Amino acid sequence: MAEPAGAARAPHRLVYLGTPEASVPPLRALVAAGFDVALVVTRPDKRRGRRGDLSPSPVKAAALDLGLAVSHDVDDVLATGADLGVVVAFGRLIKPHVLAALPMVNLHFSLLPRWRGAAPVERAILAGDERTGVCVMEVVDELDAGGVYRRAELLVDGRTADELRADLVDVGTELLVDTLRSGLGRPEPQQGTVTYAEKITPDDLRLDLSAPAAHVAAVVRVGGAWTTFREHRLKVWQVQSAAEGSVPAEGALTTAGELAGPGGGAGPWVCTGSGWLELIEVQPEGRGRTDARSWWNGSRPAAGERLGS
Repeated sequence: MAEPAGAARAPHRLVYLGTPEASVPPLRALVAAGFDVALVVTRPDKRRGRRGDLSPSPVKAAALDLGLAVSHDVDDVLATGADLGVVVAFGRLIKPHVLAALPMVNLHFSLLPRWRGAAPVERAILAGDERTGVCVMEVVDELDAGGVYRRAELLVDGRTADELRADLVDVGTELLVDTLRSGLGRPEPQQGTVTYAEKITPDDLRLDLSAPAAHVAAVVRVGGAWTTFREHRLKVWQVQSAAEGSVPAEGALTTAGELAGPGGGAGPWVCTGSGWLELIEVQPEGRGRTDARSWWNGSRPAAGERLGS
């Protein structure tokens, strides 16, 4: 019978549950550290592209490359004789009867209890958090409510969601391997105000250009932000604060979303609720990503035209 998750010894045999690209580095690191990964569980293959070819999850592809057994059924972990399950962005709740038979730990990308749930990296950026982090925590029936074995903090520091997630994966991978090597010990109960990181929706990514510039920029950093121009969707992939002295003359922009053309080596600009943002990279509907100057030169916005109208 498996020992409790709080037992202070390193596990001998693991099962691993994960799905996206962020789950791959911890899996590879556990194998490289000498842990016996008896089984990897991930989502079923998906059909992609016009031909509908089946495509494995990033974790399945990595597991097969490492010569590991793979399953799409969580219940299969029960027959492995594993000491511990390791969960990293699996994307599915694990049923109580599995947790009763096999203790599990989760690598979660926030400073719990802040941002339990599906999108902790994105929600930290949208909320303007100065710090976030990663926790190695026990898996319990309630979502992300288990005690925390180890944690590490990281400054958000203007990173995009992709950049921040990559850094959290790096920090978290090292934290996970060190924690398992030294033995889990006893988890500390979560303390503080609980917040939930709901899944990001298209509505969350629609730019409200009447909001302060810092918030508009934060939505862009999440990835996939969009607005409209001439009744067509326009994605905004990169913006930056307008450099002092480079923006249009004071008073030239008075309406949220109003555009001003490039000039003086900078721009184009868009007006927000608290000043200008310089557009760097955009994507018109049905086309690829492009630098904002090229988009401006092709679209030739008239005086007074706005984004989001």
